[in-house]
Amino acid sequence: MKRVDKIKLWISLIFRIFLVAAAVIAIIKSDWMNLGLSLVTIFLTFLPAIIEKRFKVDFISEFEIVILFFIYASMYLGEIHSFYRRFWWWDIFLHALSGLIIGLIGFLLIYILNKEENVAIKLSPFFVAIFSLSFALAIGVIWEIFEFSMDSFFGFNMQKSGLLDTMWDLIVDAFSGLIVSVSGYFYLKKDTRFFDKLEKKIIKRN
Repeated sequence: MKRVDKIKLWISLIFRIFLVAAAVIAIIKSDWMNLGLSLVTIFLTFLPAIIEKRFKVDFISEFEIVILFFIYASMYLGEIHSFYRRFWWWDIFLHALSGLIIGLIGFLLIYILNKEENVAIKLSPFFVAIFSLSFALAIGVIWEIFEFSMDSFFGFNMQKSGLLDTMWDLIVDAFSGLIVSVSGYFYLKKDTRFFDKLEKKIIKRN
């Protein structure tokens, strides 16, 4: 097992121990809201593995580590430990980070597909950049729907101030995705060696 894979396993284990402890404390205190958040977060930490098994793909470990940190920071620290209320910039920071990560994922996906020899239509760097931005926005919208659903059906308060919170989240997602798409556009026009390395690593894992 590679070193990065071991790091991923240890990080996963530590995060889940914290979450189980939070669930037990929530039961003792009859805090059903935090219990629900803890259980949902535990499930989300298993989501990358579920996707890998269901769709027969193998994510690179670095990507899974980033996803785990994001889930931990948003659900455990943000919701259970009230970082969203304690630090006004926490939500902005997470959405900026997710916009960059998701934009890069979208860019890399279309970059790999666009290099396949049997693809009928080759996209220009401009359209690759547009897809990257659109992908970041689409995932941002799905997340806002998730927050709205949790608030509506389980009584959470993930959207905080409702429409205002949702719109600012989407604006930050768009800005972060735009940074990735514009940077990727100029990078493709000049050099693609960085993406070639990522492509080889992803293909090798799958």
